[in-house]
Amino acid sequence: MNTSKYHIVNTTRFPKLMSFYAVLLTTNLLACSTEQTISSVEDPTSNTPKNITFIAFGDGGYHVDYPKLKDVEKRLSKQQYINNERQEWLEEHRPIEEFETPPLYIIPETNSTIEQGGSYAVGQAMASLCQRKACDFAIQLGDNIYPDGADANDGKDDQKRMDDLLLAPLKPLLSQSPELVIYSALGNHDWKSSRKGVALQTQWMAEQANFHLDAKGYYSYTQGEPGNDVEFFVLDTNMLLSGQTFYEVPLNPDGSEQNIALAVKEGKAELEHHSSHELPLNGEDITQLKWLEQGLKNSTAKWKIVYGHHILWSIGGTKYDEGHVLRKLILPNLCQYADAYIAGHEHDLELLSDDCSLYDSETENSPLPLIISGAASKMRGKHTPFAEQQAKRYPQYQLLWSKSFTWGFSSVTLNNKNDTLQVTFYSTPQNGSGELITESAFSFEHRSF
Repeated sequence: MNTSKYHIVNTTRFPKLMSFYAVLLTTNLLACSTEQTISSVEDPTSNTPKNITFIAFGDGGYHVDYPKLKDVEKRLSKQQYINNERQEWLEEHRPIEEFETPPLYIIPETNSTIEQGGSYAVGQAMASLCQRKACDFAIQLGDNIYPDGADANDGKDDQKRMDDLLLAPLKPLLSQSPELVIYSALGNHDWKSSRKGVALQTQWMAEQANFHLDAKGYYSYTQGEPGNDVEFFVLDTNMLLSGQTFYEVPLNPDGSEQNIALAVKEGKAELEHHSSHELPLNGEDITQLKWLEQGLKNSTAKWKIVYGHHILWSIGGTKYDEGHVLRKLILPNLCQYADAYIAGHEHDLELLSDDCSLYDSETENSPLPLIISGAASKMRGKHTPFAEQQAKRYPQYQLLWSKSFTWGFSSVTLNNKNDTLQVTFYSTPQNGSGELITESAFSFEHRSF
């Protein structure tokens, strides 16, 4: 069997994981067989439990009509843009042989080079998937409106902005599935402008039949039949992180993390900055954490899944400081009660896990699957040296598969017939065709509590 399209860390270093990954499905052939199983028509008169299938996509709110002001002002030619990207790549100690650039777009009025967006292509690919298999609903993982959320100071109409960035890319999907609901989370770019901008997005979604986002930014909802249902807990991770004080610390040349205290002393660490409007009001971040803990603990749903914008682990090499902070805030409860955590933020596709060995729990559960599906419009490269160093330093962490410099999304099925969580990753070509490409599929045993 060809396994060249994915990378799985050697599980012999983690005997505890051997039985866990015994049910892991590999790429291509098994991915196709998984799709056939998932897409089979269920007899409504049957007493067998129904599966629950949803698509997950994040960071889809980027389009060339709404670029960052600084990118427009640079007025870089295509070659200058590539040269700048290559220089930044090397400064971050990434292998030059892994360097790529995303598809590029030249703004006609200024001849400025910016990144091409893939939201329309991903929207078409998701529509293609939902023509061939079940798509009960969708989850949107934040950064829904680039670059500064609604209420941005760019002179553009917010209603049109949200129609263009939120609705237009999904029209093929919603045209064929008019009842499909997209349950959204907020990301850091959604918070960029103001609290008014967050409220405008929330209000816009409240007026749409196909979108849902609670006014306070975090909420829960249930799908499926009693006894075979799932409760989702949607986090506003930007709110959680803005209530914390932490530093961005550059990596060492070998990809390892620098000592924080030493980096601060030497002036190499940069204090993470949050605008005043992002700071939690009246302890709303603490309230959210207590809500999550109580909600997970008291949930009677068979499956419990948590999602938000920011990652817990990743191999991008630039978000790990946030991962350290967010893990301390939510991972103990996730390890004890949840079946998976899904995030965006990294503009790629990744599958990782945490074996939860750092946290005491009443039961011995299997590792927690961590799904990253943040490639719905922008692309980002991986940091291989960082990934290798991270695997050496943190035995609880496991990288199972990743794909960088791609547009794509994932589909998750909660299989109530064999009690497994099945995740399949999809991409679409950089030519913007919207063709659906199956990348890899995996299966995880239902965590027992």
